[in-house]
Amino acid sequence: MALTGRTALIAALGALIAGLLPGWGGIAAVCLPLLAAIGYDLLRAAPVRTLHLSRPASVSVRLGERAEVDLTVTNLSGRPLTADLRDAWPPSGWQPGTQYAAARHHLSVPAGERRRVTTVLHPTRRGDHAAVRVTIRSHGPLGLAARQGSHRVPGTVRVLPPFSSRKHLPSKLARLRELDGRTSVMLRGEGTEFDSLRDYVPGDDVRSIDWRATARRSAVAVRTWRPERDRHLLLVLDTGRTAAGRVGDVPRLDAAMDASLLLTALAAHAGDRVDLLAFDRRTRAAVRGRTGKDVLPAVVQALAPLEPALIESDMTALATAARAGAPRRSLIVLFTTLETAPVEMGLLPVLPQLTQRHTVLVAAVGDPRVEEMRTARGTATAVYEAAAAAQHDEERRRTRARLTRLGVTVVEAPPADLPPAVADAYLSLKAAGKL
Repeated sequence: MALTGRTALIAALGALIAGLLPGWGGIAAVCLPLLAAIGYDLLRAAPVRTLHLSRPASVSVRLGERAEVDLTVTNLSGRPLTADLRDAWPPSGWQPGTQYAAARHHLSVPAGERRRVTTVLHPTRRGDHAAVRVTIRSHGPLGLAARQGSHRVPGTVRVLPPFSSRKHLPSKLARLRELDGRTSVMLRGEGTEFDSLRDYVPGDDVRSIDWRATARRSAVAVRTWRPERDRHLLLVLDTGRTAAGRVGDVPRLDAAMDASLLLTALAAHAGDRVDLLAFDRRTRAAVRGRTGKDVLPAVVQALAPLEPALIESDMTALATAARAGAPRRSLIVLFTTLETAPVEMGLLPVLPQLTQRHTVLVAAVGDPRVEEMRTARGTATAVYEAAAAAQHDEERRRTRARLTRLGVTVVEAPPADLPPAVADAYLSLKAAGKL
């Protein structure tokens, strides 16, 4: 039960009347009618327990967009429902300061009918956000008292990775078409698989002339080439403690996800197969066997609830899982860190197991703050920061050199530049026929 402000106002006015009639008679003259009115209001208010509430089981939205969640309230009683409703969600489902107004609704539902209310969420974090509970306050006809109760109405809003690097996809696809030799008859595909023969056009590379075909056709014919297709890519995300580090406002894991999505979309357009593995000491997410247009949605759904674990990754187990996920020659793209200690203690000993059979690309998130520190001068603190940045650069240079000697392609870039850098590395490997 809940009392309204109107009840409090009437009680305050009644206190003045009771003052004019001192003794129990005055108190009874005010309280008894008020209690009778409250009891009448409670009896006439629609019951809360018999209400039937339902909503969609799951709603998906990208991070940064708003999610509209419908809630249907069915009044199964024989009394009209006039109520205030609060649809509660976790704090991360709202923009700061908007939760109070956005979660509350006022509704009237005649007996035996239903109404729908829409709660608009603005999630601030990626992942699954589950509804908490729905609280309803059913008011009586006099507006003095209300019945109040809560219902648990299951529902989830899945907040997907934002895929900010989607803007780079058109330019990378254009580069892919150039590799495929489809943008201009003057341009030779840079792949290694023979595609077809066509007539020579001035400007063509003379090394592409097929002399046997030229002799048969009595016209100069040149070979066209295309990049390899149906190659296998295995994207491996290291979800250990280093993935939780924030670079700017973005965790390293989120930057790696963005690069994974761009690479997945690009490879799918190129006709390659893409699998995904997220691993620290056990498999956190996996996508296998998806092809064509199904692979990108599957990767997005797999990455949505993924969070870094504050534990040291088991690189030996990660390498074993990667080899199991790549039974034939593949391009393994490992999103991890280039910090000296984890690389020397964990990654370097297991890399030969991967490079022996596969092409390996290591992608790491660089910190633009290091560049700012490197150029800082003017104060003693700035000089110390510049020295620390120089030491950091030297350690990274040595780490990259050791990885390169093992035949690994290394890409390190700030969060915003990592997706196009990884895509460029993939296209370069494809053009060189190393997939």
